[in-house]
Amino acid sequence: MLVALGLIALIAGAIGLTSFATGYVIYIVNLVMVAIVLALGLHIVIGECGQFSLAHAAFYGIGIYTAGLVTNLLGAPFWLSLLAGGLVAGLIGFFIGFLSLRMRDIYLALSTFAFGEAMQWLFLNWTPVTGGPNGLNIKPATLFGFQFLTDRAAFPLVLSVTLVILALVAVLHVSTLGRSLRAVRESEIAAASVGINVTRMKLTAFTLSAFVAGLAGGLYTTFSTFIHPDSLGFQTTIIILTTVVVGGMGSLIGAVGGAMVFGLLSELLRQVPSYQEMIYGGILILFMMYAPRGMFSFVGRR
Repeated sequence: MLVALGLIALIAGAIGLTSFATGYVIYIVNLVMVAIVLALGLHIVIGECGQFSLAHAAFYGIGIYTAGLVTNLLGAPFWLSLLAGGLVAGLIGFFIGFLSLRMRDIYLALSTFAFGEAMQWLFLNWTPVTGGPNGLNIKPATLFGFQFLTDRAAFPLVLSVTLVILALVAVLHVSTLGRSLRAVRESEIAAASVGINVTRMKLTAFTLSAFVAGLAGGLYTTFSTFIHPDSLGFQTTIIILTTVVVGGMGSLIGAVGGAMVFGLLSELLRQVPSYQEMIYGGILILFMMYAPRGMFSFVGRR
């Protein structure tokens, strides 16, 4: 009940912003909601299934470029470009997961890190498709003939999609699939002993995580009409990882709360770009040492 009331208050506060906030503030709120979707995607593979992935920013970039290209080349409506971004990222995530999940622990992390770096190189050098170092201009998103030309116009759509994805991940958490994923997280041997297909569960988590990251990328194109490969590098991966770990691994509330805190913090730290990775790394180390359950673990205990 407390969580539901908090979520209702959050929605009401976000909607209230549209009546008096400046365009820049609404842009930040839109970015925070994209960060929430990204955190929910990583929560599925790390928090629910316990598999360490460093490729989340790559799947996010795949979703952005796919949705942007579908919009630019086909003039497709928003919902089609959004689904295209999610499906392409999910398909690639399935393939990468099929190869990488044969490994464990540090080897899994290194293989996904290598894929993320390879995609960063591709975004930066596949100039005819991605625009390369010049970036890619994306046409405004459309829905039922209406163009989302401003952050304020895109806000209701971004909020709606974010809430739908949050609801679906919450349903996953309490479903049989969610319980199977957490069983694999706690003990692969125990999960296999009760008939759970461990490999299938890992691959499902990896694919769903990539799909949600692709949706986050498609959602980003509703209010931003430009993307540059520099914003999809390892620093973005560190921010997303810090969001989930510091918020509270395995906690849906932790993923959402962490995304809100670090979504705002990342905007504040734009003034000191040279120190961002150091600051995020320090925060991550401190929480892993002194508060491993995360910033919002008290919500679960209550």
